[in-house]
This record gives sequence, structure tokens and C-alpha cells, in this order.
Amino acid sequence: MRVTHVITRLIVGGAQENTISSVLGLQQRPDLLVDLISGPSTGPEGSLEMCFSSQPKALTTIPELVRPIHPWKDWIAFRKLTNWFHQKQPSIVHTHSGKAGILGRLAAAQAKVPTIIHTIHGPSFGPFQGPASNWMFRQAERRAGRVTTHFVTVADAMRDQYLAAGIGKMEQYTRIFSGFALEPFLSSTNDATIRARWGIAAESIVIGKIGRLFELKGHDDLFSIAPVLVARFPEIKFLLVGDGPWRARFEARAKELNLENSFIFTGLVLPSEIPGLVGIMDLLVHLSLREGLPRALPQALAAARPVIAHDCDGAREVCFNGKTGFLVRPNDHETLIRQILLLVSDEPLRRRLGQQGQDFVRERFGVERMVSDLYALYLQLTTDSRKLKK
Repeated sequence: MRVTHVITRLIVGGAQENTISSVLGLQQRPDLLVDLISGPSTGPEGSLEMCFSSQPKALTTIPELVRPIHPWKDWIAFRKLTNWFHQKQPSIVHTHSGKAGILGRLAAAQAKVPTIIHTIHGPSFGPFQGPASNWMFRQAERRAGRVTTHFVTVADAMRDQYLAAGIGKMEQYTRIFSGFALEPFLSSTNDATIRARWGIAAESIVIGKIGRLFELKGHDDLFSIAPVLVARFPEIKFLLVGDGPWRARFEARAKELNLENSFIFTGLVLPSEIPGLVGIMDLLVHLSLREGLPRALPQALAAARPVIAHDCDGAREVCFNGKTGFLVRPNDHETLIRQILLLVSDEPLRRRLGQQGQDFVRERFGVERMVSDLYALYLQLTTDSRKLKK
């Protein structure tokens, strides 16, 4: 059975890591032939295309499949996808991300692919954008939703948002947590060598944040409260893992606040380096305003590090107040400061919340479980499809 995944681009990011892990894991099933179509991956966010260096035929790149709306390129990408599906005749097309999710599903329907699946990694509409954009993306998602056999969500919050927008029916949704290799995080430690590499002293309290340096990721909130935190605990260091278009802006902000020595920018790092960096964190904050279920949260919990997150989208499905960390309403800087200071000042609390989080994640976020759940869903949907044809 041939399964083709489609994603807009393979930058370094949670949705991309999820997709690659799914493709590579499902390739190990003897009854599946699995490949991936992607648009080009360029820019400061890096590229994960090297994950297919040993099997280049498993990855097909469509240059016109770009993230911004571009009518001419979008039309060409749609035609190329349709032709590819006609030629290869996959039994399942499984799409990811906004642009590829819409074009890929419509092209699959045009090519009469029997089963069309879409994973919702994060919302393509919501209060983070203006009314015109919201209307356009809702309409596009509704149109693509009408040809979608089934939706996979990384959090129930995504299902609820899409159902509220009139997209699909309850029975068309399955939550499958975005799995990852747990062992590197379970075994990560507060490595003095890694601390020294980034100029972090043994006595420093490290507040970590993993994410693209861009809008809606919550870095502005962290900079807004940083002076208060450092005034109370001068030994605090903020470890910002990731890169993006707004890096220069944030570096300037740190200088403006006279906190250049408090903020550490790692820049783009390979996914294999993330466990070591999480290991030297004392806690992780994730203040994004648009996310499905932030991958950084279960990763930090897997390393037994407590988390603080904005109560947006799927964060509350892993960040449990007082059990694995603390949820804070967006723009509530007073509460955010209070909860961070509580964890900074209370090491036993950090250990307790981190251990409870690790126990939760260990059972639910292994990449093997994600792949197994996807495989079971594929078998169920293709069986149902054959029954309908009889």
C-alpha cells in the first residue's frame, strides 16, 4: 500500500520533525511504501532535508509549493501534485501544514485518491490574525475539509476549534500526540560541559525557551518581564534556542534593556542537540500565542524539567497546573512573573513537577507509539474504504 505525505517545507520545526518521524517510522512496515513531497526549505529556520540523504528517492521537492499565497505558483503546485498522484496512485495521501494541507488534499481528491488524511499541527485561523485572513483561511479549510476522509490532531484543542468552524464531524477526528525519541531526553543531565560552552555558570538558574525567533512565539513577553526577574535573581540566564527573522530585533532588545549578559542566543541547532540544551535548563517557558501542542513542552517534561506555558490551544493537554507546571493567561505578566519566581526559588518543587511530567510523557509521547497509532488508523480507514466500495 502506497502512502504519500505532503508538507509545505522541511524547516527545523515541530510539525516537520513529526512528519519526518512518521514517514521514516512507517517505512519500516513491510506492507507500506511511504514517501514525502515537500516544497523548498530555505531561510534562517534551517532545513531537515538531510534526514533523507540516505534515501533521496523518498523525498520529492516541488519548487512552487511555497508558504506565502502566490496564485500562479499555487496553481502550478496543485497541477504537479495532481499529476503525481495520478501517476503513482497512492492509496493514502496524508497532508501536513496549511498550504500543503489545502493544495494536497484538493489535488488528491482531483486524482481520486481513496483515502485523504490531514494532520492539524496548529490552527490556520484564529485571533492571531485579522478578519480578512481569518475568513479566507476558514473558507479554504472548509473546502479542503469536504474532501478529507479523516483528521489527525496533535491536541484535542485543534479538533474543537475546527469543529466549531464547521469543519468535519466528531467521528472524523483522532488525536495522536506528536511523538519523538524519548531516550535522549529521559537521560539528559545538567551537563557542566554544555553549560560552559554557552558561558553559563554552575550556580545560574537557566530559563529556557525553544522556538522560532518570530512573531506570535512569545519572546516579547519574556523580554517584557526579564528586568523584574533579573532584579530579583541576578543569576538567571535566559537560553533562547532557535533562530528566525526576528533575531536581530531581540538581540537589540536585550541590549536596550542592558541584559546582554542575561540572554543567550544559541541560533539554529540540530534536533540532536536539543536534549543536551534542555538538560541544562532549570525550567522551560513557552509563551506562544499560536500552537497546536508545543513540542517543546513534552520534550522538557521528558527531561524532568517543569514548564510554564500560555493557556493557548493544546498546551493544557500536557501542562497541568500545579502538577507538571503552570498555565498562564496571555498578557497576564503579573501571574507569569509570580509563577516563574516560584519555580526559580523552589528547587524541590521543580523536581516534583518535572518528575510528574516525565512520568506522563514517558507513557504517551514515544515515537513508536505515534507510528503505531498512525499505522492502525491507516488500516482502519482503508478497510472502511473497501467496505464502502462493496
